[in-house]
Amino acid sequence: MTFSKNESLSRDELQAWQLKHLKETLLRVYHLVPFYKKKFDEHGVLPQDITSLEDLSKLPFTKKKDLRDNYPFGMFSVDMDQIVRIHSSSGTTGKPTVVGYTEHDMDIWAEVMGRAFSMGGVTCQDIMQNSHGYGLFTGGLGFHNAAERMKIAVIPSSTGFTSRQLLLLKDFGATVLTATPSFALHMAEVAKAEGYDIQKDFKLRVGFFGAEPTSEGLKNEIAHIWGIDYHEIYGLSEIIGPGVACNCKHSNLLHIHEDHFYPEIIDPKTGEVLPEGQRGELVITTLTKQGLPIIRYRTGDITSLTRVPCRCGRTIGRIESIVGRSDDMLLINGVNVFPSQIEHVLSKQEGITLNYQIIADKKGYLDKLEI
Repeated sequence: MTFSKNESLSRDELQAWQLKHLKETLLRVYHLVPFYKKKFDEHGVLPQDITSLEDLSKLPFTKKKDLRDNYPFGMFSVDMDQIVRIHSSSGTTGKPTVVGYTEHDMDIWAEVMGRAFSMGGVTCQDIMQNSHGYGLFTGGLGFHNAAERMKIAVIPSSTGFTSRQLLLLKDFGATVLTATPSFALHMAEVAKAEGYDIQKDFKLRVGFFGAEPTSEGLKNEIAHIWGIDYHEIYGLSEIIGPGVACNCKHSNLLHIHEDHFYPEIIDPKTGEVLPEGQRGELVITTLTKQGLPIIRYRTGDITSLTRVPCRCGRTIGRIESIVGRSDDMLLINGVNVFPSQIEHVLSKQEGITLNYQIIADKKGYLDKLEI
C-alpha cells in the first residue's frame, strides 16, 4: 500500500509533474535568490531555456561551499517571516550550512517521512522510540513531527543514556525504533550486558536507521539481533533532512521521492550525467521546496539509480544504499574501491571486529591495500 498517489504515477505522469515543478522552481530561484541569478547569467542559461528534464544538465551545480559562502540566509527564497524552522549542520569543517523551512516545506517533509513509515507498515497503533538526536540536527525532529502527524505515539528519547533508553523501550513497549545503526548496535551490546533477553523483553518489530554509511552485513546483524525489519532512511539536511529515500519490504534499494527531489547520477570527475544503472555521484534538485530550493546539489554520495518499477507497486525511482563518498574512493590498480565494500567483506568473517584501518601503499609498480 502506498502513502501517496504520486508514488505510483505512470512515468509520463511523473515526468510531467517534475517538469512543471522544475520550471516553477527555476523561476523562483532566478528571481528570488541572487546567487542563482548570478550563476545562471554566468552560464548563459535562463529559466525559460529549460524546456525538458534533460535540459537540466545545462545548469551549473550547487555545492556545499556555495551554501557556506552565503551563510546564513543568503540561499533562502522567502522572507524570514515565512520561515518557521531553522536547522543547520554542525559546521565542524567550516561555517555550518543553514536550512530554512516554510510551513509548506514542513508539510512536504512530513509527507515523505510518512511514506517511509508506510513502507515499514507503521500505523497509529505503533509506539515509536525516537533515538535520533534532537536540536539543530534534522534527524530527531524529522522523525518526530511526521510520526505525530500520523498519530503515532512518540517517545522522544533522543540519543545517549543507553540504560535509560532500554528501560523505556521495555516498559513502554515500543514497536518501532529509529536510531543510527551504530547506536542500535551499542544498545544491543548494553542490553546483553545488563541481562536483557532482547528477543523476549522488547516488542520491537521494525526499525528505521540512517545518518551513517552501513554495510549490508551490519544491517543484517542489526535486524537479526533485534528481530526486526530493517529500513534504511536516506536524507541530507540541505535537501530536507531524513526522508529523501527509503527502502520498502520488497527491496534493499531505496525509493527516492522523485516528485519532490529530482535525481541525477554524474561522473564525479567530469560532471557528465551517467546512464541509468551506472554508479556515480548523486545530484539532487528540489522541485517543491520554498525556503531553500536547491538546484543540482552535489551530494558527494556514490550510488546508482534505477527507474524499473518495484514489486511493491511504486514507480518512483530507486537508488542503491550509499556505497561511499566521492572523496573517500580509492583507486587500486585501476579498480574503484570504497571502504564500505571492505566492511561488507569483513562483516562476513567470523571472529573479526569491524574496527579496522585501511592503508593504501605501493609495492613496485602495483598498488597495495593493507587492512
